Amino acid sequence: MNKQQTIVILSKRELDKMRKAGRLAAELLHHLEPMVKPGVSTLELNDEAERWTQAHGAKSAPLGYKGYPKSICTSINEVVCHGIPNAKQILKDGDIVNIDVTLIVDGYHGDTSKTFFVGTPSPIAKKLVEVTEECRRRGIAEVMPGARIGDIGAAIQEYAEAQGFSVVRDFVGHGISNIFHTAPDIPHYGTRGKGRVLRPGMVFTIEPMINEGTWEVEVLSDGWTAVTRDRKLSAQFEHTIAVTDDGVEILTLPEGEI
Repeated sequence: MNKQQTIVILSKRELDKMRKAGRLAAELLHHLEPMVKPGVSTLELNDEAERWTQAHGAKSAPLGYKGYPKSICTSINEVVCHGIPNAKQILKDGDIVNIDVTLIVDGYHGDTSKTFFVGTPSPIAKKLVEVTEECRRRGIAEVMPGARIGDIGAAIQEYAEAQGFSVVRDFVGHGISNIFHTAPDIPHYGTRGKGRVLRPGMVFTIEPMINEGTWEVEVLSDGWTAVTRDRKLSAQFEHTIAVTDDGVEILTLPEGEI
């Protein structure tokens, strides 16, 4: 997926643009949250996301990207990522659904996702989602100048596996700027002290996909929808982050949130 292998260090001007895109993406997720309830179709979520995005002068990056047909990804239960919204897919009580949004604002991308509970989750679904969010937090906490990409994956893998879950290998975080997917790849598994050194001005996503059962996935015949091979649950949380002079900045937080 990553055509460009050179890691780009963003300027202050570019980082400002990334902040605006990231903040708006976070606000879109927040806007959609009240719609996540039993009886709502994933197409309704998609159409509201597109309406809101246009109303805010932005563009939906997934729409038409490599032929992807919708504005957001909606991944329910055993769907790991890239679930395609459709009218027949109705949210049911007990489901978990990841909504993944990427907005383009003034040419720059804000990419974020969250797994939501639909109604009342099962105990295993609740634990999986909570662990996955904590995996993202622990991955982000590793980011600082001089750290290595492997430190991020190691922290995530260590925690997920200690909780009895597994880390998806087939999909990883990625560099992002005015290009949707670029270098570096950010695996959510790995070894401390390995991988590229982090430098101020690097911007990338941390987006662990954590599975209830096996880490193995398969892609369905639509060419997009990735599901767990054993059809057990999967959850994901994603932020776009920037390496700063003294640590890390999360770019996909709603305005006023730290």
